[in-house]
Amino acid sequence: MSQEISLRGVFPPIPTPFDGQGDVAFGALADNLAWWNEYDLRGYIVLGSNGEGVMVAEEEKIAVWAAARKAIPSSRLMVAGTGCQSTRETITLTRRAADAGADAALVWTPHYFKAKMTADSLVRHYEELADASPIPILIYNVPGFTGVTMSPAAVARAARHPNVVGMKDTTGNIAQLAETVRLAGPDFQVLAGSASYFLPGLSVGAAGGILALANIAPDRCLELFRLFQEGRWQEAAELQRWMLPVNHAVTTGFGIAGLKAAMDMMGHYGGPVRLPLLDIEEEERQTLKKVLTQGGILS
Repeated sequence: MSQEISLRGVFPPIPTPFDGQGDVAFGALADNLAWWNEYDLRGYIVLGSNGEGVMVAEEEKIAVWAAARKAIPSSRLMVAGTGCQSTRETITLTRRAADAGADAALVWTPHYFKAKMTADSLVRHYEELADASPIPILIYNVPGFTGVTMSPAAVARAARHPNVVGMKDTTGNIAQLAETVRLAGPDFQVLAGSASYFLPGLSVGAAGGILALANIAPDRCLELFRLFQEGRWQEAAELQRWMLPVNHAVTTGFGIAGLKAAMDMMGHYGGPVRLPLLDIEEEERQTLKKVLTQGGILS
């Protein structure tokens, strides 16, 4: 199945709010989405890495997608994280995500048997999934978590399937991102996977970005995208430099727990992470608060 879909713009990979007992806080999810909906975001990644998707059981996932869809306007895309270790299970979950209202699926590379995850096996995985999926498929190349890197040549092979429409690239390797854009062709939409290299990614052909920073600074992420489109390179570069320390704090620095703590500090709902992840300690919280204050996120 093939569908036209535009990924051009900014997507926050939203955190999944949990309450003190570890259950999904559906009211907080709706409230957070109501705030994000005030910005001209292209859509949302629901139950991706930042959404702790690997920590959420299948029936919970269906409930989260359904609740998110109710809170997301039809003009915005809901992209569901549906990656599983087997192709069969990924197909089943992707179909269920579509039934829950997802517009597309973001699918990480299988990796448990990483030594056997050759280019041929990965391409076959995405081809079989794309054949069976009622919604478009985005490849999720995230070697930092999976230990598996899908090469630009392999991505380009998978991109020949009309229902494999794009990719989130979190390698941080701009040369590799550029090569993927070149080999996969103009109809394949690559998204930069971090605000730390959003502008470099755009400059080599990325269609947009899936940016954790957009959860707490959607206005700044959208501004950089606008400046790039208008050719205002110096201003865009200045904003890119501003993003570096703030983005580091809520990604590799303090991780998902830091992102959720930042949401709490801003008056929105972050809440706890799920074990075995741990919430940040008070000393880390103060360091995070200082970074956010220096960056103008907090006053």
